[in-house]
Amino acid sequence: MIKLTVNGRAHEVEADPETPLLWVLRDHLDKTGTKYGCGIAQCGACTVHLDGQPVRSCQTRIGDVGEAKVTTIEGVSGRVAEAVQTAWRKLDVVQCGYCQSGQIMSAIGLLTDNPKPSDSDISGAMDGNICRCGTYQRIRAAIHEAARTLA
Repeated sequence: MIKLTVNGRAHEVEADPETPLLWVLRDHLDKTGTKYGCGIAQCGACTVHLDGQPVRSCQTRIGDVGEAKVTTIEGVSGRVAEAVQTAWRKLDVVQCGYCQSGQIMSAIGLLTDNPKPSDSDISGAMDGNICRCGTYQRIRAAIHEAARTLA
């Protein structure tokens, strides 16, 4: 049995410690907002927070999570998360939506650490979050909008 804290709740799952966190979230805990994209931590669709920091859950083994708190798109809350989600809706960022939970999780991580990011900061933080629909300009604009809201 592996013990995990996900979205503020304690869980015990029966899985191999080598199992990627992504599959435990989706298959054991029914947290399907976290998406499978590539399986090699290159696309960002599986981004979750581990103790507040964005990580790729497809390459994070549950045996390595330990006491860290996992937050998925279903569990984000607080001022920064609200500002990001509001900006996403206001600017109609989403096209197909598949990558957006990972995009939002990375944006929340960025704005938590850097509430006034430059375009360069945004590019660095969002690097590796791929949007097949190409909504990068709307994503950048929404991050700037969220930052203005937080100021």
